[in-house]
Amino acid sequence: MKLAKYLSIAGMLSPIIYTVAWIIGGFIVAGYDHIRDDVSSLYAVGAPNRPLFVALFISAAALLFISSILIHWGINNGEGLIVGPILYILGTFIGLIVSIFFPLDEGGEMTTIFGKLHLILIVISGILVLAAMVFFWLRTKSLEGWKFFSWFSIISVPITVITLVLSIVFAGGPYMGLVERFMVIVYEIYYFVISLMVFLKN
Repeated sequence: MKLAKYLSIAGMLSPIIYTVAWIIGGFIVAGYDHIRDDVSSLYAVGAPNRPLFVALFISAAALLFISSILIHWGINNGEGLIVGPILYILGTFIGLIVSIFFPLDEGGEMTTIFGKLHLILIVISGILVLAAMVFFWLRTKSLEGWKFFSWFSIISVPITVITLVLSIVFAGGPYMGLVERFMVIVYEIYYFVISLMVFLKN
C-alpha cells in the first residue's frame, strides 16, 4: 500500500530525532550525565531548555504514531493477523500521550500523579510494543520477503525483556541512564527496521 510506504518514512525519522535529542542534551544541558540521568529528565517540569526537548520528543512520538496507523496494510497488503498492528498502534499512541501530557516532575522526580503516570504509561507502552513484536513474528514468519524481519522480531523479544529488567534493577542508581539507553536503543532500532521493511516492501 503506497500510503503506508510514505507514512513509514515518518517511522524511520522518529528514532533518529529521538536519539539526536538525548545526544544534544548531553552537550547543552549543564550537569546532565548520560550514564546517570534518564532521557525523560530532559523534558521534565522546569528542566533547562525544556521547550526544545518537548518539541523534539513530541515530534518523535507523533511521527512514530503516524507511521503505525497503516502498518497493518503495509505488511502483505493487510492480509494476516491484525493483533500485532493494533498492539503497536496502542503502544505508540500511549507514548505520544506521555510526551504531551505526562512529563516527569521537577528534577526528574515522580512526586505528582502526572510524574507517576509518566512511568506507569511508559511501562504499559513498552509491554504493548513487546507483545506486538511476538505477533509480528507470527504474522511474517511465512511471508515471502519478510523472513529477515520475522527472525529480527522474535530475537528482539528476549533482548527487550532483558534490557527492561535491567532498567528496573538499575532504576535510581548511578548507572540508570546508561542502562536505560540500551533499552531505548533496542526499541528505537525495532521502530526503524519495521518502518524500513514497510517502505521497501510497498
